[in-house]
Amino acid sequence: MNYTKLNMNEQEYSDYVDAHSKKSPIVKNCTLAFIVGGFICIIGQIFTDIFQHYGLSFKTASTYSTILLVLIAAILTAFKLYAKIGKFAGAGSIVPITGFSNSIVSPAIEYKTEGVVLGIGANMFKIAGPVLVYGICTSTLIGIVYWLIKLI
Repeated sequence: MNYTKLNMNEQEYSDYVDAHSKKSPIVKNCTLAFIVGGFICIIGQIFTDIFQHYGLSFKTASTYSTILLVLIAAILTAFKLYAKIGKFAGAGSIVPITGFSNSIVSPAIEYKTEGVVLGIGANMFKIAGPVLVYGICTSTLIGIVYWLIKLI
């Protein structure tokens, strides 16, 4: 090990990292994310159209489509296929609702050997938990503000 590099300042370290790190193919990654994310959304739209064709309202059809996408992503995560899609597509698989499903199911599967309560229950929301808390608190706050405005 080269111990002379241990006392680098911030700029020297940044230059060192830039020189030795692999350059990311940004255009390729963005294109793949766009295509795969778009494909997931197209699948969701197809489900919605099918449900509407069989007489469901748009709101109900959209809800069922979301539930179905979450279920499919959970199953793909359980069979370790969603990780392969994520490795290929990057953000294209994380941004849609399927990525949220994966973020809940993946830790649950990883910690299932520790038991239902301390394994699955305690670790299931490690990644998605802060998002849920933020979303619930924000929507509650907005609801209260909206209610107060309506009172005026």
